[in-house]
Amino acid sequence: MSTFRGLEMAKQALFTQQSALHTTGHNIANANTEGYSRQRVNFETTAPYPTVSRNRAEIPGQIGTGVQAGSIDRIRDQFLDEQFRGENSKSGYWESRAAALSRMENLLNEPSETGLSASMDQFWQSLQDLSVNPDNSGAKSVVMQRGEALADTFNYLSDSLKSIKNDLKSEMDVTVNDANAMMNQINEINQQVRKLETHGYTANDLYDKRDVLLDQLANIVNINVSYDNSHSSSKTADGVASVTMIDDAGNSIAELIEGNTNTVHAFSNNYMNLNNQEVFSSIQVGNQPNISVNQLLTSSGSLSGLINSFGYTINNSPAGDLPDFMSELDELAYVLSSEFNEIHEQAFFTDFTSAEGAAAAISVILEDPASINAGEQAGDGSKALDLADVLTNPLGQLDNGSLKKQYESVIGDLGVRAEHANRMKENTTILKSQVENQRMSVSSVSLDEEMTNMLKFQHAYNAAARSMTATDELLERIINNMGLVGR
Repeated sequence: MSTFRGLEMAKQALFTQQSALHTTGHNIANANTEGYSRQRVNFETTAPYPTVSRNRAEIPGQIGTGVQAGSIDRIRDQFLDEQFRGENSKSGYWESRAAALSRMENLLNEPSETGLSASMDQFWQSLQDLSVNPDNSGAKSVVMQRGEALADTFNYLSDSLKSIKNDLKSEMDVTVNDANAMMNQINEINQQVRKLETHGYTANDLYDKRDVLLDQLANIVNINVSYDNSHSSSKTADGVASVTMIDDAGNSIAELIEGNTNTVHAFSNNYMNLNNQEVFSSIQVGNQPNISVNQLLTSSGSLSGLINSFGYTINNSPAGDLPDFMSELDELAYVLSSEFNEIHEQAFFTDFTSAEGAAAAISVILEDPASINAGEQAGDGSKALDLADVLTNPLGQLDNGSLKKQYESVIGDLGVRAEHANRMKENTTILKSQVENQRMSVSSVSLDEEMTNMLKFQHAYNAAARSMTATDELLERIINNMGLVGR
């Protein structure tokens, strides 16, 4: 070995410990950076001396030649990443579903003194009062006013549900735009990664940025991520990411990002009108076949949750949370109008031919309160009692008997859906947090650990510097003091 090999070995040790100190400093600086994965320098011994060759030095054994920084890896577990994204998709689905159902519950506001149930009760009470005083003009005016209040409540609920529906549509479109923006950013990072990995570098910080975007995309749609590093000369490189939309069973639905070709298949929502309701029909993904409703119903993510609340088409009929309750409300308004008008023998409410849009259009069309038919003759209030029974007696057109019970059933169904959505939201949030904690225990920065590492690398750096000083003293003795005896 060269006389100066000791200096070279000490220099390599200094550089290697210095790179470890710099990496530790980078970890500490990013301790609170979202999505950052701690990094570690892999130390490797350099090739020992002598190597196998024909003219190798004849010494008892090989001598070590020092250390080098082989690679800088980020500490990341892809299995935990996959688990987190799966739970994040489920959490996104139930969060969006629970939020929409909560808005509907707040709108219906039952039980209360201002809801539809209270309006029905007040209208029923006014008819009871009219049956006692069938010739009283004041009682007839109260019936007219309470009937108008009931119709107005139907109108208000229908209009408010439509407003919620419009808001959900806007939210769906914004969500799709966000997903497209994320996919474009992931594709851009893929291209940067390819440029770096081609030269043998490991783009740890770019991987972290990409993983944050992938986590966010997984909240919108259920995805599977695969990597291709066949083009890279670095063994520790992740490579470019390809993203596939999958169902909850793991089956592929559509390609979103093709990493090898830098191709992004952008989303767009398709809608259609059914029974005077706008509903979701399919998702177009680039030039691939449209994603059908049936496929989406088997996949999680906030977009799927919004679609379930907004409404979709199944067998050419509207389905979903909002369409279901809007149809129920229309049915109640239609039955109320048709049964009441039939018993009254004169149109009191709007006369409908079908239930479509009845809740939005119902109104009192009888102009004169004196025309209210309370009975067959003066002093007879039997007709008013029959009209009151429309609200409380079982009706063949309704599955749950009376209008009152049918509406209670509607409220109960909404409550059950909302309770289930909130329970699932809490469960998926807990599971997501557990996986996130496991992932953070692997990847996040521990300041205590980094401070310990910093002291360890600092001491190793100081020792390497002391080794260089000792080697320098040896060389000084050889150069400046050898051959001076006898002079």
